[in-house]
Amino acid sequence: MVKLILGEKGAGKTKWLIDNANKDMKAGNGNIAFIDVDDDHIFTLDYNVRLINAMEFNIINIESFYGFLCGLIGMDYDVEKIYVDSIYKVIDLSIPNLEKLVEKLKKIGEKLEVEFFINVNYTMDQIPEHLREYAIELGLECAV
Repeated sequence: MVKLILGEKGAGKTKWLIDNANKDMKAGNGNIAFIDVDDDHIFTLDYNVRLINAMEFNIINIESFYGFLCGLIGMDYDVEKIYVDSIYKVIDLSIPNLEKLVEKLKKIGEKLEVEFFINVNYTMDQIPEHLREYAIELGLECAV
């Protein structure tokens, strides 16, 4: 499963990711990974959630990001869910690239039973119709 977490700046996308990663860690049997572009959330994530700083791995495009995710899953077959925050700050997540990434992650996620939650800098009206089934949009009221 792939879910794109949408919303304007300040809508609470990062908080949603952190809260759900922490909740899933407590409720689940598998491992949870949280990928970010810095280490700022080390103290807000449950200590059992694996925080990974993507900037340490030379991720420069969707192909290297996809390879990174596959390597993470290959290293730990107990990974149940992967939360990704702010990766759009370091790679081009234009709509065509986002479409490619969703398609690739959908296949690997179904095959290996991994769920992906990715924070993207779009709102629902900016997402093509065929990607909306993968989207969860947060409004500014969620940020409170």
